[in-house]
Parts: sequence; structure tokens; C-alpha cells
Amino acid sequence: MSFLMKKTNLPTPEQALPGRTQVMLINPLHVVSGNPTQPPFPSHLQKAQFGMGCFWGAERKFWQQPGVFSTAAGYAGGYTPNPTYQEICTGLTGHNEVVLVIFNPEQISYLDLLRLFWESHNPTQGMRQGNDTGTQYRSSIDVFDEAQSKLAYQTLDQYQAHLTQAGMGKITTEVRNSAPFYYAEDEHQQYLAKNPQGYCGLGGVGVGL
Repeated sequence: MSFLMKKTNLPTPEQALPGRTQVMLINPLHVVSGNPTQPPFPSHLQKAQFGMGCFWGAERKFWQQPGVFSTAAGYAGGYTPNPTYQEICTGLTGHNEVVLVIFNPEQISYLDLLRLFWESHNPTQGMRQGNDTGTQYRSSIDVFDEAQSKLAYQTLDQYQAHLTQAGMGKITTEVRNSAPFYYAEDEHQQYLAKNPQGYCGLGGVGVGL
């Protein structure tokens, strides 16, 4: 029971693991697109960041979209700097699994990305996504400017109305301001491109935005 509580309740800053100053070393090029996975990115591009449960399937959803320049799997929303996957799994970092999306706004809009986000997972499950349970699997949107924040809350309200009409519960998605992104280990980057038969627990609820 105590293990379950640790996994589904966020730690305080005092309880969080200390982490490290060393950043995670990963392949600087995206396995699918060949584009850079780390900054600096071309100045005409913008970034978005989403948590939808396990980041393997979530990252693939975004790299498949025309207009998405690059993606990366990582951790955000918590306290532990440069955490490892093993530390994330303890529930003692405060982070969840997220995907960094670098996109060309002239080819795909932030609204398009939000639509993909809402429709590709279940945002009502709290510290869980499907069969995956724990703080690392919670739903989140990290916004980087006022325009993104406005659209995030606007679409949250719209999607909540549609979910309510469909008899579903309250959205538990966190909307956060510019949560720092920590890259996950290289083995997690573009995981489903490297392991086509790998696990993907991603699935929407059949309700459109």
C-alpha cells in the first residue's frame, strides 16, 4: 500500500531525489527525420511540450505529423534535475514523461498539436494512463507563451464539454508554465522507430475536439 501511495502521490520538494548536474547524453540527430533533437533549432520554429502517459507512443504520434521538425522524449514538471528513468519510476522526482515537439507553425498550428494531444489519450485518469499507473503517467501541457496558454485552456474547456456530453469525467490535465525539459536516456528516444513491435499504451476515448 505504501508503494502505491508513493507512486500516485507527488513528492514535496524536500522528498524529491537530488538528481545531478550532468545532462543526459543522447544522439543529436532524430532517428526518423535526421533533424537535430537538441537546440539550437532554426529560429522560425516553435516548441510545444505534452505529457500523455508513456512517452514512447506519444512521441511517435507527433513525429508522424507533417510540419513537425523534431521530437524528443523526456521528463518535466517535477523537482529532480537530470533524472534517470529508474528515478522517475520511484515516483520521487515529481516529473512525468513528456514529449518535446519542435514544429513549423506555417505547416502545422499549435491548435493542431493540441487537437492531437486531446484526442490521442484519456485526459481524465489522474495519475494513470490506461494500464500504466504512477505520477510519471499524468497528463500535462507545458506552455511557453501567452498564446499557447490561452489555447491550452480554451481547448481544455471545449474538450471537457464534449467529454461531459459523452458521460465521461473531469479532465485532470495539468497546464504548466514553461516546465524545464530533461532529456530521457537515448534508448527512449524514438523508441518505437527502433523497436517497431514495442509497447504502446496510447489510446484516445473516441471523442473529438
